[in-house]
Amino acid sequence: MEQQDQKQQREEHAIVLDYLPHGYPFEQGTMKTPIAQGLGKEHLTLLELIPKKGIFLQPHQEVYIGEGKREKVHHIKGRIEFDKLTATASSELKHAVEEVVTNEPGKFIRFFNKAGPLSMRMHQLELLPGLGKKHMWEVLEARKQKPFENFDDIKERVKLLPDPKQIIIKRILSEISGNEKYKIFVG
Repeated sequence: MEQQDQKQQREEHAIVLDYLPHGYPFEQGTMKTPIAQGLGKEHLTLLELIPKKGIFLQPHQEVYIGEGKREKVHHIKGRIEFDKLTATASSELKHAVEEVVTNEPGKFIRFFNKAGPLSMRMHQLELLPGLGKKHMWEVLEARKQKPFENFDDIKERVKLLPDPKQIIIKRILSEISGNEKYKIFVG
């Protein structure tokens, strides 16, 4: 079971946030390895990637990092902490998260449709920035009638709710930066 859980946590694709052809400038030694910092598309984890020899990566480029033959990435060095991101990677992170939420809205819409209580006094929906008790009850009532189909559907049926897509993006960025006790979207 543990091995299966571990396999489910693996990323298949990543979005390149920054590429350093000469490695990190602060690394000692003469043999500096090219390195890329990326965002996993499935679990939104920050990763360090080692590209194959002669491969140059571009920010926002999507690369395959799953099992089997990889065309551009030699191996995944490991996860990286938010505070270890380069300035370029930090500035590209919001755009990459926005791209993931825009291109694959299904799991985020599912969250609005399936979110449940965390405790007697707290609901998962309240973990989203700008969403308090009043909006939470409106979302719960609206989804009882029929599940939400997309972000526009949520916006239309729950009056005065801040933009649901932007709420999700803010929450993901906050989770990635380590500011949240509960992780909803980041693996």
